[in-house]
Amino acid sequence: MFKQQPFGTIADQEIILYTLENKNGMIVRLTNFGGIVTSIHLPDRDGKPRDVVLGFDSLHSYIDEHPYFGCIVGRYANRIAHGQFTLDGVSYQLAKNNGENHLHGGPEGFDKKVWQAESFQHGDDAGVILEYLSPDGEEGYPGNLKVRVVYSLTGENELKIDYTAECDAPTPVNLTHHSYFNLNGQGEGDILGHELMINADRYTPVDEGLIPTGVLQDLTGTPMDFRSPKTIGQDFDQVPGGYDHNFVLNKKGGLSLAARLKSTVTGIVMDVLTTQPGLQFYSGNFLDGSLAGKEGKVYQKNYGLCLETQHFPDSPNQPSFPDVILRPGEKFHHQTIYKFNIEAY
Repeated sequence: MFKQQPFGTIADQEIILYTLENKNGMIVRLTNFGGIVTSIHLPDRDGKPRDVVLGFDSLHSYIDEHPYFGCIVGRYANRIAHGQFTLDGVSYQLAKNNGENHLHGGPEGFDKKVWQAESFQHGDDAGVILEYLSPDGEEGYPGNLKVRVVYSLTGENELKIDYTAECDAPTPVNLTHHSYFNLNGQGEGDILGHELMINADRYTPVDEGLIPTGVLQDLTGTPMDFRSPKTIGQDFDQVPGGYDHNFVLNKKGGLSLAARLKSTVTGIVMDVLTTQPGLQFYSGNFLDGSLAGKEGKVYQKNYGLCLETQHFPDSPNQPSFPDVILRPGEKFHHQTIYKFNIEAY
């Protein structure tokens, strides 16, 4: 089932908060501002409802500066070095909003846009279709890009996200979802005790600006090795600044398991499945206690983590990475699923 209610206005545009609920008591709330998922509630192993994503109670807080809580990120998720790339012999300069680099589509990326929205109900599945036309030159990107993102909540406790995009001129495209998860419940301490598995044998090392060096490095014997489940805190002290790295997923095409996250406190388990080639694991290193979220809870360092399915950072400047250039007549189409289960004692 679904319902909708007003969530405020931006420049005379109405912002709607959509509520999706399935037969298992899982509830997802999202808005057409930035495609932001504001909350995901589900019962833990004892039947106690837990809200497992960080966020705010009001639209005003989402309009203000925040670290991309729950939003759709684009045109290009993650970083592009110096905000520059060359495409078909033409150089482009993007907005710099992360030091000397371009991050998550720029200061006015898709996370700051009001999307056209339409809700739907298909059997046990309820969802929202979001559409946005990114004009030629927005944040420095070439070509008009028509984007469609469909959020669906299924009867199997899956939050499905389907991304499609088409363009009228060649342009780099890399879309992702940016929820900060805490399976103990939002505001309920840090995530260092969560168990994590990432289905990757390699990762992309980065320089001081968090730009990939271009190497696909074997993670055997490094703190990046999450092939067997381990707590995030186990090797955390060996990672200067914390985890903020792209993992090269073990894939043979199609939808496959990328990661599994588990809270031993609540018994909540989240599987991440995707068609994308990469996964950015970010351990909430820049949260610093300056933000008060839902119910007034303060978000300290490492109080949430992101598992962002994506193409690799800086791919427009890394010819050995999977291609991110969308051309006229082609269709960008990827799917990511966040599937929730409960593990008993």
